Amino acid sequence: MLKITIGQYYHADSFIHKLDARMKLLCTVIFITVLFFIGNFAGYALAAIYLAIVIRISKVPPKFLFRGLRAILFIIIFTAILNIFFTPGGNVVLEVGFVRITEQGLLNAARMGTRLVMLIIGSSILTLTTTPIQLTDAIEFSLKPFKKIGVPAHEIAMMMTIALRFIPTLLEEMDKIMKAQMARGADFDTGGLIKKAKSLVPLLVPLFISSFRRADDLALAMEARCYRGDMGRTRMKQMKMKARDYKAFGFLGIFIALVFVTEYFANLWGIW
Repeated sequence: MLKITIGQYYHADSFIHKLDARMKLLCTVIFITVLFFIGNFAGYALAAIYLAIVIRISKVPPKFLFRGLRAILFIIIFTAILNIFFTPGGNVVLEVGFVRITEQGLLNAARMGTRLVMLIIGSSILTLTTTPIQLTDAIEFSLKPFKKIGVPAHEIAMMMTIALRFIPTLLEEMDKIMKAQMARGADFDTGGLIKKAKSLVPLLVPLFISSFRRADDLALAMEARCYRGDMGRTRMKQMKMKARDYKAFGFLGIFIALVFVTEYFANLWGIW
């Protein structure tokens, strides 16, 4: 679980780090949305090329980025298995008793697995190249139109950012608790799945207590600094769009155009 990279910030001097947080958030949302419209592997290949270029420009080590996939490997495998065994259609590849694996099931499993991997990598790039303060301001700006109907944009943005930031902190705390209990003779590795699940119960109580203590300390620190939400709040650094932000959006537009052209010809020629 300590391999999770979502919520962490990787300091580097790169083109992606210098982009406006609002533009990075917008590009990430658009990229994730486009992934759900891709239906063939040619489109996923373009998405992989786009991600590879962004990772290269961001100067984030690929090993550091891809190690976050280990934590969700079970979810990816479980999703793939569901698609393999419960998707009808196409030629039957393997049939043993009531178990039937079809060609369409294998294709759907590959598509879903690829989509999940790209979703995690795209989200991780956003958090790794954007500080929590910048991300809070970007989310608040995105929710600003909803303030007219009473939606607390600033509070929602603050809660989302704190939740993201607390992910690596809580995982690190869980690792410390686990090591302390292992030093006292606790066993978390042997036994079946049910036994391992039961062995994790003693971790939850101290982890919850630690979480509430951290939340209380954070609330006291914010009150000590006279934090009152969005009332009368000003910013030392104002967010401004620059030429590089529009260049990044133009590059994303080229990618989207290529994806839809690829989708059109793939459907026309019947390519997977």
